[in-house]
Amino acid sequence: MLNTKDVLHKIFKNPEQDLLMFTDPISKLNIYEKETGKYYLKSISKNEEEKLIYNEKTNKSAPEEIVRQLYLFELTKRYKYPKSHIEIEKIVQFGREKNDAKRADIVIYTDDTWQTIKMIVEVKAPNETNDIQQLKSYLNAEGSPIGVALNGKYSLILYRPYPKDFDTLDEIPAYGENVEDVLHKKRTLEDLKEQDLKVIIKTLEELVLANSGFDSFDEIFKLIYAKLYDEKEALSRTNKEVSFRKSPTGKAEETKKVIDELFEDAKKEWPDIFEKTDIIKLSPEHLSICVGELQDVKLFDSNLRIIDEAFEYLLPDVAKGKKGQYFTPRVVIDMCVQMLNPKKKEYVIDTACGSAGFLVHTMQYVWKSLPTKEARKEYASRYLFGIDFDEKSTKISKAVMLIAGDGRSHIYKTTSLDTKEWPSKFKSELKDLTLIKEFDNHTKNTDNRESLKELEFDVLLANPPFAGEVKEKHLLSQFELGKNSKGKMQKSVERHLLFIERNLDFVKAGGRLAVVLPQGIFNNTSEEYIRKYIMKKARILAVVGLHGNSFKPHTPTKTSVIFLQKWNDNELDEGGNPKVKDYSIFFATQKQSFKDNSGDYIFEKDKNGSLIKDNNNNPKYLCDLDEIAEAFVTWGKKQGLVFLK
Repeated sequence: MLNTKDVLHKIFKNPEQDLLMFTDPISKLNIYEKETGKYYLKSISKNEEEKLIYNEKTNKSAPEEIVRQLYLFELTKRYKYPKSHIEIEKIVQFGREKNDAKRADIVIYTDDTWQTIKMIVEVKAPNETNDIQQLKSYLNAEGSPIGVALNGKYSLILYRPYPKDFDTLDEIPAYGENVEDVLHKKRTLEDLKEQDLKVIIKTLEELVLANSGFDSFDEIFKLIYAKLYDEKEALSRTNKEVSFRKSPTGKAEETKKVIDELFEDAKKEWPDIFEKTDIIKLSPEHLSICVGELQDVKLFDSNLRIIDEAFEYLLPDVAKGKKGQYFTPRVVIDMCVQMLNPKKKEYVIDTACGSAGFLVHTMQYVWKSLPTKEARKEYASRYLFGIDFDEKSTKISKAVMLIAGDGRSHIYKTTSLDTKEWPSKFKSELKDLTLIKEFDNHTKNTDNRESLKELEFDVLLANPPFAGEVKEKHLLSQFELGKNSKGKMQKSVERHLLFIERNLDFVKAGGRLAVVLPQGIFNNTSEEYIRKYIMKKARILAVVGLHGNSFKPHTPTKTSVIFLQKWNDNELDEGGNPKVKDYSIFFATQKQSFKDNSGDYIFEKDKNGSLIKDNNNNPKYLCDLDEIAEAFVTWGKKQGLVFLK
C-alpha cells in the first residue's frame, strides 16, 4: 500500500517542480486506496465527487486531477470560498446549445444557488501549456468576469474590464471581495516571490507581445530594469512598498505613467544599459497586462537558475544558431570554477560572457571567503570583467550581475578579437588597474599599450562561439593563427581558433584558463597545429570531455573543456619554447549526463524519489562533474599546483 507521497512520485516526474505553485502539497491531499492498487481522493466541491487518480496495475494516472484538487484546497482554505459555491466539470453552453465535450474544470458561483458565475478555472497537467484561448472562450460563453488557467507550475488570472478586452490580475479575489479590492491591495517587497520567469515571459508573448509589433526581448528588458530599480528603491520606502504594479484604479494609462517614470529613473541609475532616447513602446493596455504578470515576481537576490533559463529563452534561437552562441550549463561552470580556484584579489575575465554565468559563479565562489557585504561588493565591482559582441547578451550579463548582488559591472559590448574596436572606457580601466602587460623593451612596451595585444588577467573562463569564419584581412593579420605554416595570410579562419590565441594573450604569465572547445580540436589530425600552438604557450592542466547532451536542445556538438596555465618566462627557453617537454595531464570524461536526449535537465533523487537539493536549495543535477572537479583538485595538489592551495 502506497502513502500520499509515494503516489505523487508515481504520478509526477518531479513533484516539487511540477507542483511549484503549491506549498507542501502532500499535506493538502487525502489519497486513499479503495480497491487493491487503485488510489482515489474526494473532490473538494459541493458534490464531493470521488476521483481515481492512480492505478498501480496499469500505471495510469491523473496528474491534472491532482492539480485541480490542490487548487480547490486553495480556493476553500486560503480564499475562503464555501464548497457549496463550487462545481466541477460544468458543461459549457455556447449559444443555444450545450457542448458535452466542453467542460469547465472548476466553476465558482457568487452564491449556492448556482445562478451567477464569478470565476472559471481551467486546469492542465504540469507538462501541458495553459490553454489561454480555451479559457477565454469559456469566459465569453458563460459571461464570467474572471478566469484562471493553471498547470501546477504557473497560473494566469484574466478579468475583463468591460467594455475592454481581457486584462490580468496577480491574485484572485477572496470570498466577499471583488476585482477592485485586489487592485487596491498594497504590495511590499515581502509580497514578492520567486516564480518561473520563463513561463511568465512565454505567457506574455502569447497574450500581447507577439502581436504588439515590437521586439519582445527589448520590451521585456525595459520592464525588468524598471522593476529592478523599483525593488532597489523600495528598500528605503515606508513599509518597503513597491510601485511596479497595476494602478489601483485599474486604468491602463495610469499604470503606464508610473512604469514609464520607473524606467526613466532606471536609465539614469544604469546609464550604460539603454540609450537616453529609449522608451517603453507597448500600448497602455499591453503594458498593463505585462505589469500584472510581473509585479509579484522577485528579481533581486532571486534564484539565478530561474533567471538564467528565462534570459536564455529570451535570446532568439535564430541569433544563437547563427552565432554559435549557447549559454554554458551552470553545472559545467561550477566544475570550471572549482578547478581553477580563483582568489579574492585575482582579476577574472570571460571573453564571450553571454549571460555572465562564469562571472556570477566565480563571484559566488570567492564570496564564500569574504566575511562582509562591503568586501563582497568591492570584489564584484573591481575584479570581474566580461566581453560579448552581442548587445542583447551584454544586457543579459549586466542584469544577471545586478540581480546577483553586484551594483556595478565591467561588462562591455565589443569583440574580444579586435582591440581596435574596444571602447575607450574599457581601455582606460585596463590602464588604471595595470592590466596591460609591461615589457622591459621600451619600444615593445609602447606598442603593447596601443595594440593591447597582451594583458595581465589572472584567470580566464570562456565558452567562445563556435560558428562562423573570420575573413577580414586586417583582423587575421593580428594573429599567429591567421597565417599558415609558411607564414602567409590565410583566406579565412574559424572564429573559435582565433579565440584560443586571444584568450592566451589575455592572461599573464602563470595565469589560468578554462575554455570550452569543440571536440575536433583535440583529436582531428587537421587540428594538430592548434594543439602544438597551445602547448607552446601554456601547460595543459586538464581536458574534460563533456557529454554529448550538454548543449542540447540547441546543438548536439560534442565539446570538451581544456584547462591551461600559461608558461612563466623562466619556464621558456631563449627561443620561446617550454623547457619542460614531458609532464602529467589530468584527463576525464563525463559519463553521467545532466540532460536527457531532448535537452531537459535530469535531477538527482533520494531512495524515496524526492529531489535532492544543493546548498542554494535548488534541485541538484544528476551529474558526475563535481566528482571530476574534486578528483582534479586532489590530483593537482599532489602535482604541486600552487593555485590549488
